[in-house]
Amino acid sequence: MRRLASIFLLAAILMISATASAGEAVGALSGTLLDSHGRPVADAAVIIQTSDGLHPHATHTDANGHFEFNRFSIGQYDLRASYYSVFTDWMRRVLIRSGKTTQVTLRLPAAVK
Repeated sequence: MRRLASIFLLAAILMISATASAGEAVGALSGTLLDSHGRPVADAAVIIQTSDGLHPHATHTDANGHFEFNRFSIGQYDLRASYYSVFTDWMRRVLIRSGKTTQVTLRLPAAVK
């Protein structure tokens, strides 16, 4: 009897947990990094952080210059990319909305020689 009660309790906890996750307010950000000539940049670092400068996350662009950040809490974020010590300007206050994917394009400046 005690074992059966434990199983029901565990099942109830898992159901509540799954419902909370499904109702979580999250969105995504997807984009492309281009060089100063408009060509995609592969293997560049892309950083996203909350607008207060905390909680940074990073990823890399693929062969087509594409990057993604999935399952982020809704809110405003700052975003920038770098490739061999060349940085984009910060894209400030990018809004991630619930259930949506925000699309952005970042551009690297011409490299200083």
